Amino acid sequence: MNRPNADTAELPANHERRVRVVIVDDHAIFRSGLKADLDERIDVVGEAATVDQAIAVISEVRPDVVLLDVHLPGGMGGGGREVITGCAALLGHTRFLALSVSDAAEDVVAVIRAGARGYVTKTISGQEISAAVVRVAEGDAVFSPRLAGFVLDAFGTAPADIADDELDKLSARELEVMRLIARGYSYKEVAKELFISIKTVETHVSAVLRKLQLSSRHELTKWAAERRLL
Repeated sequence: MNRPNADTAELPANHERRVRVVIVDDHAIFRSGLKADLDERIDVVGEAATVDQAIAVISEVRPDVVLLDVHLPGGMGGGGREVITGCAALLGHTRFLALSVSDAAEDVVAVIRAGARGYVTKTISGQEISAAVVRVAEGDAVFSPRLAGFVLDAFGTAPADIADDELDKLSARELEVMRLIARGYSYKEVAKELFISIKTVETHVSAVLRKLQLSSRHELTKWAAERRLL
């Protein structure tokens, strides 16, 4: 009987694809410790210590998830938020999870507004951060318990609204664009508010309308008003 070679053999039934991760933090010793703590579901494919390095590495390797410190040297001083905006074209493929010592509301809200899928503090265990990475890779939003309240307050969203199945179809960035468009902002105004290009706004609006099965801004405004999202 022929035996399959290594290139053609089928993967075991219980095989799970490893989540490809880039770690962005300006402390090398922290990056090393974090790599050692992540479990077997995670594959670290890149590291960076500054804003500029992070944008370059993320753009090159296109990871599933970026573990991103909020405060970073380099760039224009925007830290983690600047990294996310610098990788805006990848937001449909790469998800960002902020990992920081800071639990300040302004830090949490800034990176979520930029497009991050979650925010956890560095006090959590390796097992917890591994689980958070996997959840974010699967499309979930993940927050340390105390920090979730900052997001709810900042975005004016009640917990019941977040559980809405239709809202779950939208990314954090799409949800943000949707709210501004529904409030009557022009594409140019949305682009200025979120520090993204007008073309990116157009792409997000098209995605929102498609996912929600709506055909116009008027329908979007009505949809958002019914869910108390304005």
